[in-house]
Amino acid sequence: MYFVHCRMYATPMEYWFIILGAIFAIIGLVGAIVPALPGPPLSYITLWMMWLYNRDEVSTATLVVMGILMILITILDYVAPVWLTKFGKGTKAGIRGATAGLIIGIFFGPLGLIFGPFIGALLGELLVSTPFSTALKVAFMSFLAFVLTTALKVVYCAVIIGMFVKILVVQFV
Repeated sequence: MYFVHCRMYATPMEYWFIILGAIFAIIGLVGAIVPALPGPPLSYITLWMMWLYNRDEVSTATLVVMGILMILITILDYVAPVWLTKFGKGTKAGIRGATAGLIIGIFFGPLGLIFGPFIGALLGELLVSTPFSTALKVAFMSFLAFVLTTALKVVYCAVIIGMFVKILVVQFV
């Protein structure tokens, strides 16, 4: 019969890993929504901090799988808006408008982040004399890309936060 030894303390260095992991987890979750911060890569650093803290709870396979997912999500975050905007028959003006709308939307809170790309793509397309129906379709596709990639990033970051909390609960409770 095997007994698992569970210690109820951490060394000072391990406390730094926990603190840094928590900081990166929070910034990563914020970065999943705010376009200026790379949310999944920052959350992935949390996983590395937990691996350094307790290698029994985070396997190398977990690091590899979550790393590959992080790379795929990050690439998709950059590519999906262009794909969906082009699918909606959008022009470069629509893509630039959606990007500008997203950046300007940051200053208007959550609603600005949600509707900024839509309004930006619509205005960008209308500025180059695109018919309103096509501009509306392009704006919707831009909005759809933002919502889908943001949801994907938030889920990824939430999974890592869940792993982080589980490791701490297992260790200290």
